[in-house]
Formats: sequence, C-alpha cells, structure tokens
Amino acid sequence: MTQNRERPVDTTASGGGWAFVPAAVSCVTMMNDGDPHSAAESPAAESLRGDGRSGVVDVADDTGTEHGDLTARFEAEALPYLDQLYGAAVRMTRHTADAEDLVQETFTKAFTKFHQYRPGTNLKAWLYRILTNTWINTYRRAQRRPQESDDDQVEDWQLAAAAEHTSTGLRSAEVEALEAMPDEAVTQALAELRDEFRMAVYLADVEGFAYKEIAEIMETPVGTVMSRISRGRAQLRQSLARHAAEQGIKAAQAYLDESETEHV
Repeated sequence: MTQNRERPVDTTASGGGWAFVPAAVSCVTMMNDGDPHSAAESPAAESLRGDGRSGVVDVADDTGTEHGDLTARFEAEALPYLDQLYGAAVRMTRHTADAEDLVQETFTKAFTKFHQYRPGTNLKAWLYRILTNTWINTYRRAQRRPQESDDDQVEDWQLAAAAEHTSTGLRSAEVEALEAMPDEAVTQALAELRDEFRMAVYLADVEGFAYKEIAEIMETPVGTVMSRISRGRAQLRQSLARHAAEQGIKAAQAYLDESETEHV
C-alpha cells in the first residue's frame, strides 16, 4: 500500500488559501479546470480548501476495516474544522508559515489520538485543546520568531471564516466593534494583546466557546479564564477605540463608548 504523507497544498497562486492532509487520512489531488480525472468531491474535500477549485478525496486503502472507518470518521468530522483552527493558529503564532506548521502538527496528532476521542463530546474543543497544547509545547516555547509578524498578509477569506463562527449568544461590545472595523485594524488590535489574553478573547468572542470550554482548552481554572477575558477585553477595547478614532470609524466607536459607559 502506498504510504500517505502529510503535505500542505499551496493554492495561494490562485488567490485561495492552503490545504492540509494529515498522514494516512486522505489523498487530495488538486485538479486543473477541465481535467478528465475530475470526480464528484465530498463535503470534506471542499472544506479543505479556501480557493473553490475542484479536488478529489480518497480515504486510505483499508476503508471497510476498523481503521478505515476511523479514517472516514476523522475526515468527515474533524477536517471541516481546519479553517477555524488555522484562523486560531494565525492569532497564536502571528506568522502564517508557523500557523500552517502548527495546524499540520495539530491534525497529525489529532488523527493518531482520534481513537481516544469520545463520540458525542465536544470535538471542536478537543481539537482546540490539541492545537493550544502544541503551540505552548513547541512554537511558543521555542519563540522561533519573537520579533517577526506578518499578520498583514493574512488573507481576507481567513478572517471571514473566523467571523462566521462568532458566538450567537450574548455579544460583547468588542465583538460588535470587531465587525464594524476593517480587517487590518482588527488584526493589529488583536496582535497588541498578550498571548494568553489574545487567545482567551479569541476563543470567547470569535469562536464562541463558553468559559468552561476555554478552561479545558487552555488547561487553566475557570476563574483564570474569566480574568484573562476581562483583562483582555479591556485592553482590546482601548486598542480598538484608538484605531477607531484614528480611522474615523463611528460605528465601532459607538459600541465601545456604550460599553465604557456601562463599565463606569
């Protein structure tokens, strides 16, 4: 049997994003328009890409066995979260190349541990916990590029993908302001937060996780999570207010002014 290897599929030349296939999960063949091998693609294949181009996903050769069933489940259930995790990885690393590496490693670990995942529990939180632990244990600790950031190179589709998953519950003034401001201002404001504050605010206000879920993902007490979110939002509010004032964004400023009044 041919050994599948993890590999990123670079689609930036076509104006899209990037795709990743974990080891032994599937083979993704990027097709040119009009390619005669083109076949109907699965929803999982479509979720792998940000460019809208056609592709084919074939699960590992041993489909039908217990391992094959696990592989198919992973492809159907876990891979659709790829874009969301990449958005979080960009926020963590503040460098797109490191974010790609981080997500590749995360999905490889997730696949090897998928037999430990309990169906019916929060798969999204489980994946984010692996992502966060990998970041802390590898990329953050190594501080591979402590002074380097390329947030301004984050593609619009990446920010849009994250925005689609904003919590539909009680919305903070920061969330409203984030939606009223241009992408570059949001990216810069979030980048100014300390790592632990940025991650907590991102998980709460962009991904919509509850305090308990964030505590499990970050492996910290709920009280610590609440403190980080509160302090992170306060810092973010100041940063957003400054950017809104500088750019004359009245809609964002209105949300922040209202929030500031409520906090007095």
